[in-house]
Amino acid sequence: MTKAAAGALATQFVTHPLFGQEAPSNKLNIAGIGIGGMGRPNLRNCKGENVVALCDVDSQYSQKTLAEHPGAKFYRDYREMFEAEKDLDGVVIATPDHTHAVIAMEAMRRGLHVYCQKPLTHSVHEARVVTEFARQSGVMTQMGNQGRSSESMRLLKEWVEAGVIGNVTEVRAWTDRPVGGQHYSTFRFGSRPEGTPPVPDYLDWDLWLGPAQERPYNPAYHPMDWRAYLDFGTGALGDMGCHILDPSFYALDLGSPTVLESTTTHWKEDVLKETFPRASVLHMEFPARGNKPPVKLHWSDGRLLPRRPKEMGNDVELPASGAILVGDEGAILHGSHGAHNLRIYPESRRKAFLKNRPPKTIPRVKGTHVGDWLRSIKDGKPASSNFDYGGALTEMVLLGVLALRVPNQRLEWNTKTMKFNDHEVANALVNPSYREGWTL
Repeated sequence: MTKAAAGALATQFVTHPLFGQEAPSNKLNIAGIGIGGMGRPNLRNCKGENVVALCDVDSQYSQKTLAEHPGAKFYRDYREMFEAEKDLDGVVIATPDHTHAVIAMEAMRRGLHVYCQKPLTHSVHEARVVTEFARQSGVMTQMGNQGRSSESMRLLKEWVEAGVIGNVTEVRAWTDRPVGGQHYSTFRFGSRPEGTPPVPDYLDWDLWLGPAQERPYNPAYHPMDWRAYLDFGTGALGDMGCHILDPSFYALDLGSPTVLESTTTHWKEDVLKETFPRASVLHMEFPARGNKPPVKLHWSDGRLLPRRPKEMGNDVELPASGAILVGDEGAILHGSHGAHNLRIYPESRRKAFLKNRPPKTIPRVKGTHVGDWLRSIKDGKPASSNFDYGGALTEMVLLGVLALRVPNQRLEWNTKTMKFNDHEVANALVNPSYREGWTL
């Protein structure tokens, strides 16, 4: 099926009269770009469609995924794949953060539907551009923050809007990464890796760098530890914020912060050089939204846990990653990835809630997060974390990531002008330059 036919699927979609199976003509032609990590399970969730092309700069790291899709043609360069594969309908992007935007933009320019891993982009400027282009293009999109499609995300919003804990004015969020649960093992915080070993013959290092500034190859970057480096990843906050902060962003309609301030374990001379810190603390302030009061959001990583609200006893064990929404009549604790394991405090508030549960008013997602994107292509109704939503969430998270690079400074953000008030260093990080030969 060609992409020209995709828009007509909503009216043409039929199933087998006996078995309810899709007819072969209804299958989408899907490509995967960046298939060695999250791309592999994402493509597994495309089961039932035609995975016709796979692309990765590392022919060795991608072998397991290639074995799962023996009929797909393999490419090193996504641009060559787009030129050769004229019948694609959609693409799954799961490359390192710094190449998300350029690949997603090229795909959308060609009219392809896009599923892209979180965070949607590497810079605040990219997030705004990709979001606005997706809105204009009309293609179906989805960011890979899979918790957004969960039942618990919708329950949390229903509970908050029903006033289960009163007016929410504070969010306390945290993760154990990068110290716990992440592959940050081959580098020194604040430094480039030592040595310049030869590039393996199975890796195209120039394509891996993409729009990032030139630097020698080192195995410390690829395939796992790139998240720690400023030029390639977005640190613990960029990695986990689109999961952990998503429930509050959704339930409280947060939008963009107006004030940000951080402190980190980096020494002054390490800041803005190479890596994200071992641990950090970030504060963000959000203005009132309609009848919702202002919110203060506090983030910590590197196993720095938050203060407990008075409603929560010392016997409550906090998860490795999660958040607490603090209202004037109680608090809600949840874990990562879609607000799982929702718990209400104090006990009296929980008992009152059990006697009078708020009704379920928000439509639920059926199936997987990737499946929700595939469904959107076929019926034309936006997916749960389409780029209109996922882009705004990414922009909020990346503003926090940017603030970590300018610690101990009060940053005042103007979302309309996309500038910080009177802060040249912070403003320079909103839209960092690409390597020559690359454009958005």
